[in-house]
Amino acid sequence: MDSVAVPQADISTVPPTFDESVILLDVREDDEWQRGHAPDALHIPMGQIPTRLEEIDSTATLYVVCQAGGRSQRVAQYLAQNGYAPINLSGGMLAWAGAGRPVVTDDGGVGVI
Repeated sequence: MDSVAVPQADISTVPPTFDESVILLDVREDDEWQRGHAPDALHIPMGQIPTRLEEIDSTATLYVVCQAGGRSQRVAQYLAQNGYAPINLSGGMLAWAGAGRPVVTDDGGVGVI
């Protein structure tokens, strides 16, 4: 799996908002997501990716994120092997929050990473 090269994105090059054409796929576990996530991110925990591929639009610009970038790198490699063109967010949600980007909870409150 490690043989698949996946582009890396520095937080400064990642758009601040997402929609159906630009997706931020958060692959962290449910408890991590519940503590805080990027607004408009798509949440599919790492272990569920193989069974939920159809939920990910293969034509969208696809950024993949986790806590620090390791799990998302592995998921991005898997996605690349399955016809997607993912971009791993270097530094993960730690970089997102560190850049002053919003972190929210499902009810719209202020989240934490």
